[in-house]
Amino acid sequence: MQIDPQALAELAGQTMFERDPASQALGMLLAEIRPGYARMTMPVRVDMLNGHQTCHGGYIFMLADSAFAFACNSHNLNTVGAGCTIDYLAPGREGDLLTAEATEQALAGKTGVYDVTVTNQDGRKVALLRGKSHRVAGNVAELAQ
Repeated sequence: MQIDPQALAELAGQTMFERDPASQALGMLLAEIRPGYARMTMPVRVDMLNGHQTCHGGYIFMLADSAFAFACNSHNLNTVGAGCTIDYLAPGREGDLLTAEATEQALAGKTGVYDVTVTNQDGRKVALLRGKSHRVAGNVAELAQ
């Protein structure tokens, strides 16, 4: 049975998000998903601030990592992160709405490479993440027979 790649990405995204209390607890939303791509948002809350009164880098990383996870699982094949690097470019501030856009750069066999750009509501780049993925056994969502 052949299923539309966009419908498959949406099903995988919905299934993953429902099983992702960590992203939900931070107020993240899956704004868009398609094969090899995901866009997620997260508001910066006061409890996410560090001692400089800017968004703690761990929260920015978590948003970028979540978008990476949704993009690399958008083909409905269980995929995990094999490694990530992040560069912080500008601070996130309380009240900002951060957006992470993850885009598949390469996918060959069980390995993928994804770039994630995190911006604030003004379009200012806050961080850049590169993630490497590894496909494992199984599917994200079970398909009706």
